[in-house]
Order: sequence, then C-alpha cells, then structure tokens
Amino acid sequence: MLGDLEVLEVPAAHRFEARAADGELVGVAEYQQMGDAIAFTHTEVPPEHGGHGVASRLVGASMDLVRESGRQVIAYCPYVRAWLTRHPEYQDLVARPRSRQAPRPEQTRA
Repeated sequence: MLGDLEVLEVPAAHRFEARAADGELVGVAEYQQMGDAIAFTHTEVPPEHGGHGVASRLVGASMDLVRESGRQVIAYCPYVRAWLTRHPEYQDLVARPRSRQAPRPEQTRA
C-alpha cells in the first residue's frame, strides 16, 4: 500500500507526476497546454500500483494545482472526465466551449 504521494507539475514533459515517498514515479497525468486551459489527454498508473487510489489522488492533486494557477481544464482523458463527474466541487475548473456568434447581417449579403 502506498502512503503519502507527492504530485507536481512537470511543464517540460507536459504532465503531472505522482511520486511515492521514496521518489518512485507511480503515476502520470499527461496534458497539452491550450491557452489558459490544461487539456488532460492520458492518465496512467503502472499495474503494480493499481488499485491503491493513485490515479484518483493524482488527478485530485492535479486539479488543485490547476486551480491555484488560475487555469481551466479540458478533459479528453476518459479517466479525468469520469473523475470530474464524481467530484462536482471541481466543475468550476471545466472550460466551457465558446459559442460561435452568428454572422452579422452585413456579413451574409452577397
């Protein structure tokens, strides 16, 4: 069983990492920066660390770091999307799609 995890952002690698107390990498949440939003694309925990809540703790801590930085979240990763559904207290971080404005009448004239 894993104890405390340290989660930190590694911008050069475009990911958040979860590390055990001994420094072992036990999970990653990969992302792409899209303007002021973090688009989560993939979350992975090695099989030997599965079933211990690593992914949930990793994503939760990542969301806290995103909130502290003033950014928003786009959840392309199915795990992150499901996690956000189970944690409504983080819904304020989810980037809302911008609605397309209808063209002005003078733009549609031939």
